Amino acid sequence: MKLLLGIMWLLHWLPLPVLGRFGDAVGSLLFLVMRSRRHITLTNLRLCMPELSEAERTDIARRHFQAYSRSVWERGILWWASEERLKRLIKVEPGPVPVEEMTSRPTILLCPHFVCLDVAGASIAMVASASSMYVQQKNATFDRVLRAGRARFKPVKLFTRQDGIKPILRALRDKLPYFMLPDMDFGEKDAEFVPFFGIEAATLTATARIAATTGAQVMPVIATFLPDYQGWRVKFYPVWDNYPGPDMVAATRRMNEFIEERVREAPAEYFWTHKRFKTRPNGEPSLYQRSK
Repeated sequence: MKLLLGIMWLLHWLPLPVLGRFGDAVGSLLFLVMRSRRHITLTNLRLCMPELSEAERTDIARRHFQAYSRSVWERGILWWASEERLKRLIKVEPGPVPVEEMTSRPTILLCPHFVCLDVAGASIAMVASASSMYVQQKNATFDRVLRAGRARFKPVKLFTRQDGIKPILRALRDKLPYFMLPDMDFGEKDAEFVPFFGIEAATLTATARIAATTGAQVMPVIATFLPDYQGWRVKFYPVWDNYPGPDMVAATRRMNEFIEERVREAPAEYFWTHKRFKTRPNGEPSLYQRSK
């Protein structure tokens, strides 16, 4: 792991077009050799985008592996590059990061699993403190670098799933914006089966429940690649009106519908290698079984 981190540190000095193309090349190789993840990706795409041809879905899958690889190698820029370089590479839309709007009242920053999601965090960390849930890494060195990279500008609070919900509620009540990534399959606990691209998916209702408990507003933020290796786009969307309302399931469905729309805008950049439909209702068989 120290060797990998050393390589990432060396490569982060490269111009982004060079580093990006390197990431693409590695991703193309991984698409060929990582058969299990390729199967998961193609299964997800067949379920979510049946209107496309198999060749079109395979092209998206290949580009996803490239995008995911790029995001890993380019993370070195987020962790070690100067603030001036980051500001040149990150284009915030529609304008500056809306610091006043997100700190004047409790705010949930809804950040779905696009491969560049760490860029959204970096764009905010340069101008405001925030909090987020993160997965503690098994490798202590990598975990330390990850935490330092995310906290090198403004102070941040990073929670693990083991910390529970109380620190999150406390941070929101202190008007510390909370990054929320609720679009992965964590099983049936605290989740409801809500359609995602028309497929019943175990979806955490935490966004709606926490918003209802704290009175927090929900402000989506999506990070994607700019074309031609020019950097990244971080787009802040308007705060959702009348959210969550009285029906937590309906609010969760609304969240999934929003994510679907954003995925269709940049399909290769969504996190397709995750088994989004792993948990099945009523004992239905796995959707990821390979045909014999």
